[in-house]
Amino acid sequence: MSGRSLPAVRLRVPTDEDALAWHRVFADPDVMEFHGGRAAELSVYEELTARQRRHDAERGFCLWTLLDDDGEVIGFTGAQPWPHTDFGPVGEIEIGWRLARGAWGRGYATAAARTTLERVKAAGVEQVVAMVNARNERSIAVTRRLGMELAESFTTPKGGQQGYCYRLALA
Repeated sequence: MSGRSLPAVRLRVPTDEDALAWHRVFADPDVMEFHGGRAAELSVYEELTARQRRHDAERGFCLWTLLDDDGEVIGFTGAQPWPHTDFGPVGEIEIGWRLARGAWGRGYATAAARTTLERVKAAGVEQVVAMVNARNERSIAVTRRLGMELAESFTTPKGGQQGYCYRLALA
């Protein structure tokens, strides 16, 4: 991405309809390679978008729906409390992104993640983490562009996947 300007991004709190859009966008096996290999059932995205609306109302941030220049849903980017209690950075705020295959390599993840960092800092968050599958070179590159530092390696309890925890102080 160096030498190229990042695209303008539009982030919105997920709507009920975004559950269907996320389900459609994430039906691509390439998109889901590091997230179980296939899209979850629609009900999972319905619950996820509802939870993100609660996060936004309670905390001022969430996993926002990411829209392209034409207003089409291309995934999500944002922050939420780390959702697991059995491993990882329990109690910390995780930033993350998941984009449609057609949006890869165009700067959307980096641009939207930078907007996320600005928003979570404004909400009073002092540090964020990004949990990335060790084989996900594209997401590792985004963490580097954000200035995040590798803090630790881990193995997921379910599936035994290797991953990295990146950290960034915002204060």
